[in-house]
Amino acid sequence: MNKRFGWALLVAALTASGPTLQAQTVPDPSPSPQDAVARLERELAELRRDYADRLASIEAQIQALRAATGEPKPAAAATASKAFNPDIAAIGNFVGATGKSPGGGEPSLNMQEAELSFQAVVDPYARADFFVTLGPDEVALEEGYITFPTLPGGFLAKVGKMRDAFGKVNGQHPHTLPWVDRPLVTTNLTGGEDGLADAGISVARLIPNPWLFLEATGQVYQGNSEVFKAPTRSDLAYVGHLRAYQDLGESTNIDLGGSIAYGHNGVTDDTTTRLLGVDVTLRWKPLRRSIYTHFLARGEVTWSRVGEPGGVLDAVGGYGYLEYQFARRWTAGLRYDTSDQAAAPWFRDTGGSFILTFKPSEFSLVRAQYRRTTFAGADRPENELLFQFLFSIGAHGAHPF
Repeated sequence: MNKRFGWALLVAALTASGPTLQAQTVPDPSPSPQDAVARLERELAELRRDYADRLASIEAQIQALRAATGEPKPAAAATASKAFNPDIAAIGNFVGATGKSPGGGEPSLNMQEAELSFQAVVDPYARADFFVTLGPDEVALEEGYITFPTLPGGFLAKVGKMRDAFGKVNGQHPHTLPWVDRPLVTTNLTGGEDGLADAGISVARLIPNPWLFLEATGQVYQGNSEVFKAPTRSDLAYVGHLRAYQDLGESTNIDLGGSIAYGHNGVTDDTTTRLLGVDVTLRWKPLRRSIYTHFLARGEVTWSRVGEPGGVLDAVGGYGYLEYQFARRWTAGLRYDTSDQAAAPWFRDTGGSFILTFKPSEFSLVRAQYRRTTFAGADRPENELLFQFLFSIGAHGAHPF
């Protein structure tokens, strides 16, 4: 009887589990593509909700902790809209002067210049730079050019309006100078503030060699600057510059340059002006104390040869400058100037300056300059005190070293 009862229980168990086993062993028909898409979309929506809830929870905890510690909420991060905007900067250059100078010199108080810069990468092959100056009397394009840094053969080219590569000072913007003014040689022989700036094409190339850094630059200009005046379209102006640089040690380097410029001067259709220049710069800046001290010695000499109907006028001028940083934010400098006048080389101007600069940060400085100048034909030297406030906002690209 027990045996019959056991078989009965086994049969009953198999009968009860039969539908379940059949459901497990017989697969469902394959879902349609529409059902599969709908199922994946539901899963994606659920994942988004889960992550959104988790992020909201974490942000709430962070805000609660900030509120408990008194920490301010950070500013919102910049958005991707910046991707298509250039780097924009504005630089103000305020200059004041006191004392006497022939012709009046600088105004007593003057917002001498405001410079706006727009700089950006155009594409993988080029970048563009624009510098617009706003002065008391005009708004002008100081420079505007496109640069191609990866041309075949290792060449770098610039096309547009730009400052010349003659010497060290002529190519510098006013706010990058270590003085309030420009040296007498710049004023007398190379065109003053605007110099040889003109529309043209510049090509530069490094010259490989085992001894030093050597760079050659050749420029062709329209011939419409403070020095050159082309009477016809074919009368172009030319500038050439050769620069050599060498490290003399961990903290010291020397920079040598030679320049030449040639073009028509506009006195007659055939008269020309030729400029020759040499410059040398010695720098000392210890790596471990580079923000506290440095020393710089620089000198430039320029020869001018101006053609006129009655002959040629030869003039020469130059300057020497010493600069020493004696504290983190303080720099002192001495400059000596001497220069003939291009149109009257028998007249020579000389002068000297003492410069003291306080630089609170990379974005501002305050400068005072005592200037003593002896102008040709003057009865006595002129003593002046210049002061300058420079300030900048925005992302302004680095200037040439």
